[in-house]
Amino acid sequence: MFHHSGKLQYDVKVDTPDPQFAKYLQQAIGGIEGEIRVAMQYFFQAMGARGDSKYRDLLMMTATEELSHIEFLGHAVALNLDGAPVTAQEDAAKDPIVNAIMGGMNPRHILSSGLSAMPVDANGVAFDMSHVYATGNLAADMTANAMAEGSGRVLASRLYNMTEDKGMKDMLSFLIARDTMHQQQWLAVIEELGGMPAMLPIPNSTPESHEATQHSYYFLNTSLDEETPEGRWTSGPSLDGRGEFSVVKPPEPLGQKPDLGKARKHSGAQKEQM
Repeated sequence: MFHHSGKLQYDVKVDTPDPQFAKYLQQAIGGIEGEIRVAMQYFFQAMGARGDSKYRDLLMMTATEELSHIEFLGHAVALNLDGAPVTAQEDAAKDPIVNAIMGGMNPRHILSSGLSAMPVDANGVAFDMSHVYATGNLAADMTANAMAEGSGRVLASRLYNMTEDKGMKDMLSFLIARDTMHQQQWLAVIEELGGMPAMLPIPNSTPESHEATQHSYYFLNTSLDEETPEGRWTSGPSLDGRGEFSVVKPPEPLGQKPDLGKARKHSGAQKEQM
């Protein structure tokens, strides 16, 4: 069950409406780095969470907060569309807002939504849930969540730098701050689970007998003309403490040459293939 307040989570003000910036803000709503993505990701992770119920609660509460972000970003889109032309009779030459529209407004903000936000990205592509990751494995989900908040914070930072509107900068500074917290909380769960060494490899419940461990810790240099990029991943103990990193160059193929043999009758192949 969910409850809703009539007030936004954060104050949203637009000093100078900018229909082009409204288009950019759509990425923060319906883009792969946006709020719909993380809201749905945390919801489905919560609904599939097993084990200590506090992690389900953490995910569900954060998912609900992300819905609040969708709401105030949607309001920001609508405020930036304030004054946008809706008829052909409006004079583009005299109106700087119309000029901005001609320079990049999403026409669907007029044609489809009546000057309001939509569940789409900055290119007008609808969010299709293909970037919602909910594995049922707490460690895998937490690492995915930290990444999602990182890419979201990158987006919010870029949007901040794309506007001079004080109201929009203030709203985006709030989003940047909340992304900081959400990054921290997912990483804190990882730490609480024992940190990366204890969690790795994910899932850490897979028996070693199910894994060909002789192939687990070597880096393949597949380049014909580049030396191995030396780093933490090329030598020394593995992060999970189970092995030693090494390098294989050049890699030798371990499999057979694929040959499917003759084509079957009635398969639509040429006679010469049968």
